[in-house]
Amino acid sequence: MDIRILAPTGALGAGFDTAALDRGVAAGPHVIACDAGSTDSGPAALGSGTPKLSAQAVTRDLRLLLKARDTLQVPLIIGSCGTSGRDDGVDWVAGLARTVAAENNLHFKLGLIYSDQPAERLQHLYDEGRIQPLANAPVIERKLFERSHTVAMMGVEPIQELLRNGYDVILAGRASDTALFAALPHLNGADPGLTWHMAKTIECGAACAIPPDANGLLVTLRDDHFDVTTLADGSRLTPRSVAAHTLYENADPFHIAEPSGTLDTTHATYEAVDERTVRVRGSRYIEADGYTNKLEGAELVGYQTVIVGGVRDKVVIERLPELLPMAKKYFDAKILDVFDGRVDPATIDINYRLYGTGTVLAGTEPTPLQPQELGVLITVTAPDQSTAHAISTFVAHTSSHLPIPEYDGLVSTLAYPYSPPEMDRGPLYRFTLNHVATGVTPTELFRTTTEEV
Repeated sequence: MDIRILAPTGALGAGFDTAALDRGVAAGPHVIACDAGSTDSGPAALGSGTPKLSAQAVTRDLRLLLKARDTLQVPLIIGSCGTSGRDDGVDWVAGLARTVAAENNLHFKLGLIYSDQPAERLQHLYDEGRIQPLANAPVIERKLFERSHTVAMMGVEPIQELLRNGYDVILAGRASDTALFAALPHLNGADPGLTWHMAKTIECGAACAIPPDANGLLVTLRDDHFDVTTLADGSRLTPRSVAAHTLYENADPFHIAEPSGTLDTTHATYEAVDERTVRVRGSRYIEADGYTNKLEGAELVGYQTVIVGGVRDKVVIERLPELLPMAKKYFDAKILDVFDGRVDPATIDINYRLYGTGTVLAGTEPTPLQPQELGVLITVTAPDQSTAHAISTFVAHTSSHLPIPEYDGLVSTLAYPYSPPEMDRGPLYRFTLNHVATGVTPTELFRTTTEEV
């Protein structure tokens, strides 16, 4: 067996060198696969339906991949369309694909797989006890599904149905990154352990290369090993860099869960074939007792206005940790006064992030920090944008003149780089689910449509 899989980039729209793509095409891959989304960027794409990357960037990559597919006459698989894999994300990428096809005289059979989950279906699963939490999942209740936009993460099976029926371009909703690359080899009887490990290795394109970049990788999958090769000039692979990618987005690099089972890399070996190629052996796949699909949800929780400021005064920096709690109590009273009791301060969040004192770590610093200057991000979150903005105006004003005991008279505590300093950030979303649907068949949560383009 000799199956070649081309992963041209880590994310559709992230960009890649055309020379690297040409090398991959010249190798004659049997399939081109590419991820287009993730939850890495937070819940906004899922909650709002707005893709992370621009239509211009996605169209550029899509045009090159559709042309490469046309040259090779092999399947092109793209998953998690529109960043979140929402139905409208699939439709968005499909619309771009139709435009590219018309402009470049391309013809193909197009299959679309949708992964949005209606509230009624989720409530039925919930009532039957078939929605189970993953580690550190939030507590959920039945009504959550009515206000949360939810997608299910598909495995290889919905993709394989379209491959069996000869579809050339498959645009999928939310999908396991690895499923995109594992679908064709798995369908053709390749060793499941090597298949899933290969897919894990190339899911992010050349992220496991040195240096990591947005370019692609080529895999040659054989009976007892797979070879992974980097395609871009100036990049290389090492056994360590390839093995390290099993840690990406995984707490346990030796046991990586998929809808149908677990990839076990405990006994995998990594061998350098040359500077650009690493050979991997010894992975195995453990089938699960039951099939599961991960559920991801996001909901709107408010609207935000942000203020960016800074301070370079040692006395002010030292005083801020004790002054800010006092300021928040003042703001609660101010809100009741300004809005004549119509706005409950409990519905408003005023948050200060002090960059330079451990905000990124958000815990106890191993050594005390003594910054000479401090960046301050103030975030005001309210049920609607106009209220968030109105409150932010007096928050910004008061924060720039906090009372410093060591100084007499009016003191300027924060300096703002913009005028006005208040910037409406818009809607705020939060993730609602980190759960799996149990007792499901591999395809029942997804629906498919097809067309000739």
